[in-house]
Amino acid sequence: MLNIIGAIISGLIVGALARWFYPGTVAMGWVATILLGIGGSLAAGLITSRGSREFKPAGCLASILGAMALIFIGRHLIWG
Repeated sequence: MLNIIGAIISGLIVGALARWFYPGTVAMGWVATILLGIGGSLAAGLITSRGSREFKPAGCLASILGAMALIFIGRHLIWG
């Protein structure tokens, strides 16, 4: 249970920082921001652990960059 709460809190922090650093406005609610942060952390973790059989969690900066990449992809392919 604490892992889920920790993932939600870190997702909120990473998502909020990614939205703050991303140029321009990003219109999302709190739930979308949390999911963005969690998705960015997972995407960065998959990229940093490539070539390895086990998943290695990414650091804070890599998670923020992963979330910013998801914003970019969403703006140009999905919402665009």
